[in-house]
Amino acid sequence: MSTIWGTGEGDLRPTKGYTDLSVLRVRTPLGGTVDRVTDTGTLILFGASGDLAKRLLLPGLGSLLASPDENERALVEGLTLLGSGRSDRDEEEWRQQVRDGLTSGGADEDAAGGIADRARWVAGDPTDAEDLERILGEAEGRPILYFALPPSIVEKAVDVLRTLDLPDEMRLALEKPFGSDADSAAALNRKLARIVPERQVHRVDHFLGQPTVLNLLGLRFANRVFEPVWNRENIERVEIVYDEKLGLEGRAAYYDDAGALVDMLQSHLLQVLAVLAMEPPASVDEVGFRGAIADVLRATQVYSGGPVLSGTDAPSRRARYTAGSVDGRDLPAYADEDGVDPEHKTETLAEVAVEVKNRRWAGVPFILRSGKAIGDPRRRIEITFRPVAFVPEGLSGRAAQDRLVIGIHPETVELDVTMTGNGAPFRLGQGELGGELEQRPLTEYGEVLRGVLSGDPTLSVRGDVAEQCWRIVQPVLDAWRADEVPLDEYEAGSEGPASWSAE
Repeated sequence: MSTIWGTGEGDLRPTKGYTDLSVLRVRTPLGGTVDRVTDTGTLILFGASGDLAKRLLLPGLGSLLASPDENERALVEGLTLLGSGRSDRDEEEWRQQVRDGLTSGGADEDAAGGIADRARWVAGDPTDAEDLERILGEAEGRPILYFALPPSIVEKAVDVLRTLDLPDEMRLALEKPFGSDADSAAALNRKLARIVPERQVHRVDHFLGQPTVLNLLGLRFANRVFEPVWNRENIERVEIVYDEKLGLEGRAAYYDDAGALVDMLQSHLLQVLAVLAMEPPASVDEVGFRGAIADVLRATQVYSGGPVLSGTDAPSRRARYTAGSVDGRDLPAYADEDGVDPEHKTETLAEVAVEVKNRRWAGVPFILRSGKAIGDPRRRIEITFRPVAFVPEGLSGRAAQDRLVIGIHPETVELDVTMTGNGAPFRLGQGELGGELEQRPLTEYGEVLRGVLSGDPTLSVRGDVAEQCWRIVQPVLDAWRADEVPLDEYEAGSEGPASWSAE
């Protein structure tokens, strides 16, 4: 390989095998800019035949290609897409999939066609040293390895990578879950650290690319109304809910071992909690932002302050769906789905109460919930404020507590506040203020892929954070595996078990 000079963390050092390096000014998540070294590179998608590549990754690249920001478009325009799977595949079929995926993300036909025409397919087993070396040998310029594969296969592939001669500035992108518990996550982190520096590892959690999650930063830290009251003195309870209508959808091979807790709460919803509850970082970048996330999750644990989930004294509960209908579509019981082992007692609905044990949040329960096959799914962050200490005599009635509801899908904000004049001049009632949040042209995956392609890990999960997320949920996993928490049932298309009804 030829050696030329590139830039790392503000230093100059030799890097292997790159051509056409240039400085590209790239937008940061909140609209700032940073200079990044870029080049013609190859994005190698391991598991490219899977649903993730087709439904999310390629449309995410397409949204970057359709961006009004020319620097974001440039991240994709010079890119070669190399798809890889264990089975051989017709290259024209792969190129058509690339073309369709990019256009579904908003790219025009000509731009998508240019990328698709350069796309290639290489069959091989990423856990086999000879195959993996051959696949890497097909890369042009900087290789970016994206593992859209189960954790067990990723761990084996990482072991193989350690035996190969690799380019210094190679980047790795991994899908969650990162490991299967805290110990395996720590072991994987140690292996990754022997291959590339931490800032070149992108642990992808696309919830960090959610418009709602990114808008939380402005709402919290640049808003005169909410910034002073974002604490335990004013907030009584926080709920982060992400339910969905979809059932298993053929994902038994992964989901029946993971369940709702690992699939959603351990990863996505804890990341949302971290952004919601973090202390103000000095700057929103890969150091300040990720450091603030790590700090708040280190202070997070299962709730210990007494009953906060209706109908139970436990800080967690679980359930799975029985046969039913969602939007006119009949679903079998989860236990009867193809590939499911009923003895696993896998939950499709999970709810866990946690607390952040620091000065800002001590005593406030954070309720995390996610479920499948829910008839009227909620996807939102709901913040309930404490009642005021004093209400003057002469004001009649009793309004509900003030609430801030931030919608995740669709992206909305709604403030329910106490007012008077509800049918009488001095009668208390509830008024509503609301609106839709500004939409970004990038999809959630487009946002995180922007960071992967530009070398900006701000929206990637740091290694220690991945370990903390496992630590937080481990007591719940242990209790469930020991059958200390009953596995309730709910009909597909319902809102969940009747015993879970809100207080």
